Amino acid sequence: MNRPSHPQHHHRSASLLRVRDGHEARVSFVELFFDLIYVFAVTQLSHNLLEKLTPEGAIQTLVLWFAVWLAWQYTAWVTNWFDPEALPIRSLLFAIMLVGLVMAAALPEAFGERGLVFAVAYAAIQVGRTLAVLASLERGHELAANFRRMLGWLSISAVLWIAGGLLPQYRLGLWIAAVACEYVSPMTGFWLPGLGRSRTDDWTIEGGHLAERCQLFVIVALGETLLMTGATLAHAHEWEIPVLIAFAVTFLGAVAMWWMYFDTSSKDGSEAIVEADDPGRIGAYFHYVHVAIVAGVILCAVGNELVIAHPDQRIDGLHAAVLILGPAIYVLGNGIYKQVVYGRFPLSHVAGLVLLAILAPASFFTDLLMVSGLSTAVLVLVAGWEACSRRAVHMAYLDEHAADF
Repeated sequence: MNRPSHPQHHHRSASLLRVRDGHEARVSFVELFFDLIYVFAVTQLSHNLLEKLTPEGAIQTLVLWFAVWLAWQYTAWVTNWFDPEALPIRSLLFAIMLVGLVMAAALPEAFGERGLVFAVAYAAIQVGRTLAVLASLERGHELAANFRRMLGWLSISAVLWIAGGLLPQYRLGLWIAAVACEYVSPMTGFWLPGLGRSRTDDWTIEGGHLAERCQLFVIVALGETLLMTGATLAHAHEWEIPVLIAFAVTFLGAVAMWWMYFDTSSKDGSEAIVEADDPGRIGAYFHYVHVAIVAGVILCAVGNELVIAHPDQRIDGLHAAVLILGPAIYVLGNGIYKQVVYGRFPLSHVAGLVLLAILAPASFFTDLLMVSGLSTAVLVLVAGWEACSRRAVHMAYLDEHAADF
C-alpha cells in the first residue's frame, strides 16, 4: 500500500504540471530554443550520410537518427505533461541541451573514436531526464508508475548503449538492440515484471501541443533541406545552367514536401488528436510515424546536395537509392499519418509510390538531375492531388451542413 504523499510534495509536483484549462497549450519559447540542438543534430546526420554513402554508412546513420529522434521524442512527452515555464523543468531542458550538444557533436564519429562519448551523453539524457521527473513527483501521482516503468526500460537500453561504446566490434548490434528497447517498449506500455504496464488512456496529454511539437520538427528538417540546398549552391565553383536548374528543382521539391504535409493535414492532425477518445494512443502514433517522415526529409536533403554538386553525373545504385527512397519514405510516412488522421491512406500517395517504383529501374539510364526532376514532379503531383482532394471533401462537407450554420 502506498503511503499518503506529503502535502508539500503534492503541491510541488502539481505546480510543475501543465494547467489543463480547456485551452490548447502552445509551444513555449524555451521549447523552440531546445529544438535548436536538433537543427544541429539533423545537419550532422545528413552530412554524415553524405560522407559515408555506403550500405554500412546508411545503416549506421539510421541507428543514429533513431537515437536523435527518441531523445527528442521522450523530452517532448515530458514537456507535454510538465510546464516548461516552471523553473525546474526549464532548468532540466537547459541541462538536456548542454548534454545534447555534446551528443550531436559526437555523431560523425559515433561509430569511430567518439562512440563512448556519444553513448554516455545519450544515456545521460534519457536516464537523467526520467530520474529528474521521478524526483519531482510524489509516490502516488498518476504519472509516477509510468515513469518508473520508463526508467526501467531506459536503464536497460543505457547499458546497451554504453556497452556498444566500449565494444566497437559489437557496437552496431548493441545499439540496434538499444534502439529497439526504446522504440518498442511504449507499444507494450513499458511492461516490466513486477511493475505492470501503462495504458495510453491513463495519459492525460495536451493533444494540440503534441501535434504542434511534431509539426515543428518537420519544419526543422525542411529547414535543413533548404540550408543544404543553399550552402551547396554557394560553394559551387560555377553557376552553370545545370546547377541553377538543379537548385530550382530541389527548392521546388522542398515546397512540395511542405505542401503535402502542412497544407491541410497538419491542422486536421491537431484536431484529430484533440478530439480523440484516447489522445494518448493517437499521440503515440504521431511519434511513431513522424520518425519516417523526418527520415525522408533528411534523405531528400542529402539527395539535393548530390544533385546540385554533380547535376550531370551518371547515376549509380547508391545515388538512385537516395534520390528515390527519400521521396518514397516521405510519401509513405505522410500516407500513414493521414491514415491516422483521416482513417484512410490517400489514393494520391498510393499513385506517388507506384510512380516512384516505376522510376527506380529507369533511373539507371540517366543522370542525377533528371532523376531528381522526375522524383520532384511526383512530389508535386501528390501534393497537388491531395490538396485538391482535401478541398473537395471540405467543400462537400460545407454544402452538406450549410443549413446548420
